[in-house]
Amino acid sequence: MKFLIITHVEHLKEADQYFGYAPYVREMNIWFKYTDEVIIVGPLLKKKPTAIDLAYQHQKIDFRIVPNFSFTSFSNNLISIFKLPIIFCRIFWAMKQADHIHLRCPGNVGLIGCIVQILFPGKQKTAKYAGNWDPNSKQPWTYKLQKYILNNTFLTRKMQVLVYGEWKNQSKNIKPFFTATYAETEKEVFQKTGFNSVIKFIFVGSLVVGKNPLYAVKLVEQLVIKGKNAILNLYGEGIQRVVLEQYIKENQLENIIFLKGNHDHETIKKAYQESHFVVLPSKSEGWPKAIAEGMFWGCVPLASKVSCVPFMLDYGNRGILLEMNLEKDVAQTENLISNQSMYLDKSETASSWSQLYTTDIFETEIKNLLVK
Repeated sequence: MKFLIITHVEHLKEADQYFGYAPYVREMNIWFKYTDEVIIVGPLLKKKPTAIDLAYQHQKIDFRIVPNFSFTSFSNNLISIFKLPIIFCRIFWAMKQADHIHLRCPGNVGLIGCIVQILFPGKQKTAKYAGNWDPNSKQPWTYKLQKYILNNTFLTRKMQVLVYGEWKNQSKNIKPFFTATYAETEKEVFQKTGFNSVIKFIFVGSLVVGKNPLYAVKLVEQLVIKGKNAILNLYGEGIQRVVLEQYIKENQLENIIFLKGNHDHETIKKAYQESHFVVLPSKSEGWPKAIAEGMFWGCVPLASKVSCVPFMLDYGNRGILLEMNLEKDVAQTENLISNQSMYLDKSETASSWSQLYTTDIFETEIKNLLVK
C-alpha cells in the first residue's frame, strides 16, 4: 500500500532521516507498520532536531515539501496567494499516486487536503482531527470549513474521520477515537504517596496563551498562600515563557514554580510518576495527551471543560473540572487535598481508566482501518 500523509506538522531532516514532533511521529510510526511506501506532504525546516522530535521509522519515505503559509495578516495573505497553487498541485499529484490518503487536521495544509480529496471520491481515506470536534465550540472559520467538508458524505467519500469524543448528529464518516502513549507492558498498579511532604503539580505542554500555563502557576501560588506545601513543574517551551519568568520573579515564586523546558519521553514519564496532580487549564483541546498520560500514572487531573475532557474525567469522578475561576478552583483543589482518601480514590480511578487506552489497543484499531 502506498500511504499518503497530508500534514501541517513542521519537519526536520538529519542524516537522511525525517523528524517531527515526537507524539505525532510516534503515532504515525504505528500506521507505517501496515504500509509498503509512504509519501509525506508537509513543511520542512532547516533546523536541528531537539529533545521533543522523533524520527519516522520506515524504509521507503518520499517527502514532498510544501511551504508554510497562513492568513494571519494582510502581508501573509498576499504571500499565501502565491504559494497556494504550488501546494494544491503537489497535494493533487500525491493523492493521484496514493492508495490511501490520510489527512492531519485541523491545519492550513489539512484544509487544502480536505478540498483536494473531493476530486478523489474512489480512494480510501482517513483523517485524524486532533482538535476539538464539539460542533458548538468557538473556532476559526478554517477549522469549521474542514469539519464541514469532512462530515459531508457527498463531498467526502470513502472516509473515516477519527475524532475525540462522541457528538450528536454526525454523519457516517465520523468515528469516535482516542490516542495512546504507553504500551500494555508498561501498565502497573501505581499507588501515589500521600501529602505528608510536598504536593507536586505538573504541567506538560507548549507555553502558549491557549494552554494557559499562567493560570496553573496562579492556582498553585494560591494553594501555597493558603498554607499548602506545593510546587509546580512546567515542562515545555513557548512564547509565554518570558511572561511566566517575569511573574515568578515579581511574586518571588522561585522555590515553588519551576520551568523545566523541553524533555524527552522518559523524563516526562518519570515526572508524571512523581507528581500528584496534572494541570491543563487549556482553552481548546482534542484529546489532551498530557491529561491521559498523567492519569496513566495516577496523577489526578485538573483540566478545563473543553472538548471530550469532561468524558475523560468522568464529569469529575476521575479528577477536577476547572471552572476557570481561580477562587473556586483553588477551593475545590484544597478540598481534595484535605481529603486524602478521596484523592487516592480519584488517583486509582484515573489510572484504571487511562490504562485501558494503550498503544497495543490503538495499533489494533489502526490495523482495522488500513487492512481490509
